[in-house]
Amino acid sequence: MTDASNDAGQPLIAHLLELRNRLLKAMVVIFIVFLCLFTFSRELYTLVAKPLMDAMPSGTNMIATGVASPFLAPFKLTLYLSVFAAMPFLLHQAWAFVAPGLYKHEKKLAIPLLTSSVLLFYGGAAFAYFVVFPLMFQFFTAIAPEGVAVTTDISSYLDFVLALFLAFGLAFELPIAIVLLVSTGATTVEKLSKARAYVVVGCFVIGMLLTPPDIISQTLLAIPMWFLFEMGLLAARMIKKQASAPPE
Repeated sequence: MTDASNDAGQPLIAHLLELRNRLLKAMVVIFIVFLCLFTFSRELYTLVAKPLMDAMPSGTNMIATGVASPFLAPFKLTLYLSVFAAMPFLLHQAWAFVAPGLYKHEKKLAIPLLTSSVLLFYGGAAFAYFVVFPLMFQFFTAIAPEGVAVTTDISSYLDFVLALFLAFGLAFELPIAIVLLVSTGATTVEKLSKARAYVVVGCFVIGMLLTPPDIISQTLLAIPMWFLFEMGLLAARMIKKQASAPPE
């Protein structure tokens, strides 16, 4: 009886050990990337702050209201960027952990989805930095009341842009979510197509919830989400067509 219980418990212990090893590998990679980037932490913060600095009136600068903010803000940014840069390796570790339990057709679908999810997240963050930030900060600084100096705290600014990076990165994952919903049978392309009007309204509601209370950033998130929704429907149709095609 003792041997049987040990045999039954062994697979669970083996999975837990493998999970621990993969988490350790992920932490080591993040730490290595962090060490490489930390030397340039000040330059990285300057780069992230550039959209706001370019929009601020001449002769004004950002400020640090906290005693440790000049150190903690670049440190926090570098840590987030380390996770951001190591994301392909982290997803590879997650894939290696779950892949043995997947069917062959699920593996064929999972690999392109994982790759696409990384690229879409990076694309969302890049869209926020190069398109949304310049327009949004120009708007914020332009509507400042007369006599009000725009001197943003570096920690507040970092929290603000990190939230937007995450919001746009996650919003750009919409095609992946649509493909997964259709592939698992949770919904169909036809139902999603009929609900297009509600989806458009939902995109603007999500834009309102995930972005600051200004019409520019809300619109700049809602319109790409609508476009990505259409791309997700197109991808789901193609996958469904391939799955229903008779084998050669």
